[in-house]
Amino acid sequence: MSNYSQMTRQDFDYLARKGGIHLMGMDAARILNEAERTKLMGMASDAVPAAITNANAGIPWFLANYIDPRVIEVAFAPNKAAEILGESKRGDWTTRTAMFPLVESTGQVSSYGDFNDNGSVGANPTFPQRQSYLYQTVSQWGEYQMAENALAKIDWASQINLASVKILNKFQNTSYFLGVANLQTYGLINDSNLPATISPNATGTSSGTLWSTKDGAAIYGDIVSLYEQLVTQTNGLVDRESKLVIALSPQSEANFTKTNTYNVNVSDQIKKNFPNARVVSSVNYGSSLNQVSGSLNLIQMIAEEVDGQPTGTCGFTEKLRGHPIIQDLSGFRQKKSQGTWGAIIWLPMAVAGMTGI
Repeated sequence: MSNYSQMTRQDFDYLARKGGIHLMGMDAARILNEAERTKLMGMASDAVPAAITNANAGIPWFLANYIDPRVIEVAFAPNKAAEILGESKRGDWTTRTAMFPLVESTGQVSSYGDFNDNGSVGANPTFPQRQSYLYQTVSQWGEYQMAENALAKIDWASQINLASVKILNKFQNTSYFLGVANLQTYGLINDSNLPATISPNATGTSSGTLWSTKDGAAIYGDIVSLYEQLVTQTNGLVDRESKLVIALSPQSEANFTKTNTYNVNVSDQIKKNFPNARVVSSVNYGSSLNQVSGSLNLIQMIAEEVDGQPTGTCGFTEKLRGHPIIQDLSGFRQKKSQGTWGAIIWLPMAVAGMTGI
């Protein structure tokens, strides 16, 4: 068969089969005789019975799963006490008590006479004290935990240590607002030396006192009343040009967007009439967290200083002390500690409060 043009179809199919080429079309089937086709059909009949495996529902789900490389952290309410009152270090972690000398000038005058020796002056020192509170937390991370979370691209050791710092700072912020029970460690909103809070004006809808019932003019009227209270407490040592802090909850601050009949909102009026005032919002002034006014929101107006002296500070002994990392059989532990004095308020008269807004 040197001349391929003279090959018949049967010859071509024969050479194809001999060379291992199998044509699967209908024409290829015709090269088989009836006996061969019958034999092949019998050989394939063993595949006819029902399948013994479950019906395929697709590939395993995790093969089509995507893990975002960015780890989203749950947000906490911001710590605002230090922003309101400032923050400073007093002593160290071995310091248990602190004294703050307070001197009051005393004296009297009398009519002048060349030989009169009446009249006298003096000073009365007192020594108010505060107690510190040292607290701690322990972070633990194991080798298996780190390996397991690494599969999800999570740095477990870093996350655990970050959590310990956040928890310590959250407690410290709370101590600045509320102090520590059973110690001479007081907070910015519950120090027993603070003057009594006043109530808002009954100028809202149906003589309401809540800001939710008031327009911008009525809310600003409460701010003015609070300022008047502060001026009264300080006997005029505070004026509109003084550095003031207006501290309240975020929900209460939202009412500063309300306007009066001239379309001027509360924030604009505060900026115009109290040029050196700043507004700081904190959830700790809300009704659920302040633990002072029950179910009522609280607002404070604080003079940052009076007669050149600071009103107060948030005090700490140690901002953060990381103790040695202890290695266990297949893991690690570390203790971290902080210390707080709460809020140290030297001039309680420079803090005016209003509850029930």
